[in-house]
Amino acid sequence: MSNPNGPNGQAGPGGEHEGERVVVRDRRRIDPLTGEVRTPAGDEPAGAPAPGAPESTTDPRIEELQAEVAERTADLQRVSAEYANYRRRVDRDREVVLATARAQVAADLLPVVDDIERAEQHGDLNGPFKAVADKVVDVLTKLGLEPFGVDGEPFDPSVHEAVQHEESDATGPTVTVLAAVLRRGYRLGDRVLRPAMVTVVDRSATEAPTTDGSAVGEAEPQQTDKQHPEQH
Repeated sequence: MSNPNGPNGQAGPGGEHEGERVVVRDRRRIDPLTGEVRTPAGDEPAGAPAPGAPESTTDPRIEELQAEVAERTADLQRVSAEYANYRRRVDRDREVVLATARAQVAADLLPVVDDIERAEQHGDLNGPFKAVADKVVDVLTKLGLEPFGVDGEPFDPSVHEAVQHEESDATGPTVTVLAAVLRRGYRLGDRVLRPAMVTVVDRSATEAPTTDGSAVGEAEPQQTDKQHPEQH
């Protein structure tokens, strides 16, 4: 039989048998190089990621809460947009209602304005009646009431109501203008409350018609021929 202690029956150096590996473990709690306390191998929390390892995936509950927050945010934005549209619609409708009410009040007072004009033309607008008439006209003017319809003004069927077409001896190209205004028209802003009742006549296109309007009670402008300077 062979002797496990070697040829001479002696153990190898250090009392260890030849072929066996010596393992030395440093169990000191204090690191002699850094001076820091070492963490025992068994003290690591279970499931803790190793240093340098990628982070674990997001908790499903967190993802669910994030999705719910995004949904609520979208709902809030949609409600805010709907409310803004509602406010704009209400403001627009309010302006339409106010404009309609002002136009109705002004239209109802047009017969009164006609009476005031007729009284002024006949010289009956004086005394306390004139003061009241002036206040009525002033209030309507502040509301935006504007008269239109002047002799010589170009005829516009959208705002003029022609009740008579007078004969004319004009030759060549002609333009239809107002010959006489029987009843003034009135507008409030862009809304025509009443068309002007007029008679019309055809004039030569070379004659420039009068387009200047006048306010209630103003004298209507008259056309005059241009005078040539005298030569000395």
